[in-house]
Amino acid sequence: MKMICAVVRPHRLEQVKHALSDVGVVGLTVTEVRGAGRQKGQVERYRGSEYSFDLIPKVKVEAAVPDEQCAEALKAICAAARTGEIGDGKVFVYALEDAVRIRTGETGEDSLL
Repeated sequence: MKMICAVVRPHRLEQVKHALSDVGVVGLTVTEVRGAGRQKGQVERYRGSEYSFDLIPKVKVEAAVPDEQCAEALKAICAAARTGEIGDGKVFVYALEDAVRIRTGETGEDSLL
């Protein structure tokens, strides 16, 4: 099993959710986060004054998937989140040792379906 963690632009969340649904990912967790990478924040002007924002609002989407579904889910996230501009985000893939569905006690990949 793999845990996919994608940090994307907030306005691309709906596209990412639909893309994951289309490839059969049934569960995900979404968190509003703030961060900075190569984008290094942004400067905005308000009433003649400049304000610097070091941390940019992003959305973190996490999904646990079976090994055979990982490549397809990764490709779907990248296609849905891509705008071609700096700040599109990153996707991380972790090895997932185990998972347990609390209600039934199912473990492993059975708990993901």
